[in-house]
Amino acid sequence: MKVLITGTAMGIGEAIAKKFLKEGHQVIGFDIKESQIKDKNYKHYIVDIYKAELFTLDDIDILINNAGVQNSVDDIDVNLKGTIRITEKYAFHEGIKSVLFIASSSASSGAEFPLYAASKGGMVAYMKNVALRLAPYKATSNSLSPGGVITELNRHILDDEKLWNEVINEALLKKWASVEEIADWAYFVTVINKSMTAQDILIDNGEAANFNFVW
Repeated sequence: MKVLITGTAMGIGEAIAKKFLKEGHQVIGFDIKESQIKDKNYKHYIVDIYKAELFTLDDIDILINNAGVQNSVDDIDVNLKGTIRITEKYAFHEGIKSVLFIASSSASSGAEFPLYAASKGGMVAYMKNVALRLAPYKATSNSLSPGGVITELNRHILDDEKLWNEVINEALLKKWASVEEIADWAYFVTVINKSMTAQDILIDNGEAANFNFVW
């Protein structure tokens, strides 16, 4: 299948692209940076999902919206408005199989940075709207909401023992997810899954369930 993935230059998006390539799919990547992926089935475009003029791509089977920024004045524009632009351009056509949004656990908790949480919460609401409109095509629309993920963007936490211990105690399983694990989830939800739609999947190692019971 032909898969369009945004934000493939690093982190989760790069891992998702590599997963689909490993499984034999054709992958198109959008990012504001160059990609290090070298594969005959990978085509990379330098694209700002919020500002760029979007060109036509035919026969997109799967769309994965991953590109985003965090804790910037552009969080709403890029994460929400940019994602909407990409989806409206490439998702609604005969042959579409699945659309996936990489949201965040802050979409439901409201934690982290205000604009970031709002952008991801809006993304989950928009995902459900997309599910309604994709239903006539027999296609699914879902989102993944990761909690902590081991990426370079979180290096300041990973390299600070005190901060890491404080953060990891918030998770029941006392760990964060790897980008490869999120990629496996993305593959399952878009390729293997045929019946789940309009759902947000929380992948947070139990952060949301962690509480101290007082009696």
